Amino acid sequence: MDERQAVAAFAALGQEHRLRVVRQLVTAGPEGMAAGALAEAVGVSGTNLSFHLKELSHSGLVTSRREGRSIIYSAAYPDLSELIQFLMRDCCQGRPEVCAPAVAALAACCLPTGDTAHA
Repeated sequence: MDERQAVAAFAALGQEHRLRVVRQLVTAGPEGMAAGALAEAVGVSGTNLSFHLKELSHSGLVTSRREGRSIIYSAAYPDLSELIQFLMRDCCQGRPEVCAPAVAALAACCLPTGDTAHA
């Protein structure tokens, strides 16, 4: 991810409803959510949600697919990962203890249930 892409992603996330949408979709997992359920979960109207989803899609943070008559929205995990990597790329400058809290927080949320071998 280059700086221009990161700026676009952060600009998209710089609005509370869009941030809620992305967080809700991250929580929903790769299965994603139908637009109506997503609007209800984040507390916005369908029209308002459509506007926010367009912005998030243009920034590469959200993807969509059609399932029957529904459009299912999902977090774009690869792009979100690249955004986090962009921020953390040079964080420690040879001092890994600086990045350790962020790495530990991500590792803890990503371990399979009951897997403490890597914690």
